[in-house]
Amino acid sequence: MDRGPSTRAVHAGLPEPAQGEPFLPGPVLAAPYHLAGPADAARFGYGRYDNPTWEGLEAALGELEGGEVVSFASGMAAAAAVLVPALTPGDVLVAPSDAYPGVRQIAERQLQPRGVEVRFVPTDEAAVRDALDGATLVWVETPSNPRLDVLDVAALARDAHAAGARLAVDNTLATPLGQRPLDLGADLSMASATKAISGHSDLLLGYVAAREGADAAALRSWRTLTGAIPGPFEAWLAHRSLATLAVRVERQAVNAAAVAEFLRGRDDVTGVRWPGVGCVVSFELDGAGRAQAFLAAARLVAEATSFGGVHSSAERRARWGTDAVPEGFVRLSVGIEDAADLLADIGAGLDAAGREAVGPGA
Repeated sequence: MDRGPSTRAVHAGLPEPAQGEPFLPGPVLAAPYHLAGPADAARFGYGRYDNPTWEGLEAALGELEGGEVVSFASGMAAAAAVLVPALTPGDVLVAPSDAYPGVRQIAERQLQPRGVEVRFVPTDEAAVRDALDGATLVWVETPSNPRLDVLDVAALARDAHAAGARLAVDNTLATPLGQRPLDLGADLSMASATKAISGHSDLLLGYVAAREGADAAALRSWRTLTGAIPGPFEAWLAHRSLATLAVRVERQAVNAAAVAEFLRGRDDVTGVRWPGVGCVVSFELDGAGRAQAFLAAARLVAEATSFGGVHSSAERRARWGTDAVPEGFVRLSVGIEDAADLLADIGAGLDAAGREAVGPGA
């Protein structure tokens, strides 16, 4: 049965109803399990290998992504599990020059020194296609973070496969309710569940959804070997939070559209971008000082470096020195506050920043 997004998110991964049992079983906190006799005498033996709470979350995310899911301790652990073991000397990685900084650092500090050719290209379909000759793995981020560029996953999957390469998509910003990369032909769909999947800015988690069981098995083996395992309580919190994923992302998208329209109507804001999916709106103010003044003046918008939470947050992205963005570039993660309150707060923050830039008594 083809159910709607809210229905799937609410019911994904839940066990069959059992008399007197909770809808979602609590987290299993265990390092060793009772295991008498041979190593395969019980389903669970040791906490680095598997955990029932992970399995519930992975089953739920698998229903949403349309593939087999392996969960990790963080989004970076998930990204590393795709990139590091899959590429050997002589292989070629095509990756965005504007990708998440951690992905670029893995490519430069881990892959290149051991003989993997890395081709950094902009998040642009023509640029990706021009780099496909001889490629082994293509990594894309769409919508990209923080510039919010969008790629045609289905078209890129066809072209990558025709060139003999595999396609991995960072689907963090869109979420599986906004885009299902595996359905569009990608081989792997990775996400930082720290963001919208959990949605409450209170845990670190990541996962990879695989089309093929062999890929999922390889990812699981890497997780066991490296110990990049999620905490059971974090996995349980994320599974619990999935029930509100659809209502959260729908509300955030409505608010984000309103914020983008509001910002486009102001003469003191330029470069407004919102890709029509997700909660992130980006825009530019006149210099670092004005951007920081806006962030300091806003009351509902917290200055923080993440996105996808129910609370609105923003940052001057250039402060990290890792992205090729103007000094006044602001990445705003729109929350689920009432839109009127959020627009009023953003407007007041911009007005205050404008007055500070002009100076008192002007």
